[in-house]
Amino acid sequence: MDVTPYVPEGRQIIEGYGDRRFRVGGEVYEGSVIVFPEQTVAWPVTAFEEMTLEQLQPVREAAGSVDLLLIGCGERTELVTRKLYEPLRAEGIVIEAMATGPACRTYNVLLAEERKVAAALIAV
Repeated sequence: MDVTPYVPEGRQIIEGYGDRRFRVGGEVYEGSVIVFPEQTVAWPVTAFEEMTLEQLQPVREAAGSVDLLLIGCGERTELVTRKLYEPLRAEGIVIEAMATGPACRTYNVLLAEERKVAAALIAV
């Protein structure tokens, strides 16, 4: 029996991470990325502490097509400040923060369930 979830063609599946890069949808991205169901974009964040609301603008622009943002914080889970959380929540986007590895795996599961999810992933 095949228990692999069916994912429609063109969806951005996270296939691997490590060595400060990601493999998404068959392409390799150096550094941090934001992964949406249909595209992956470079993200200029190298550490959780430096993340700003402005750096999450691509996600904010996708409000309506994204209702859950997973933040891959790096090696360990961090707490998201109200300064970041509240403006996104007001736009209908819920944030879940976790280490980058679990964020990658959770994103893939939610994508397979056809959820409106994106992942902002700090490279490890």
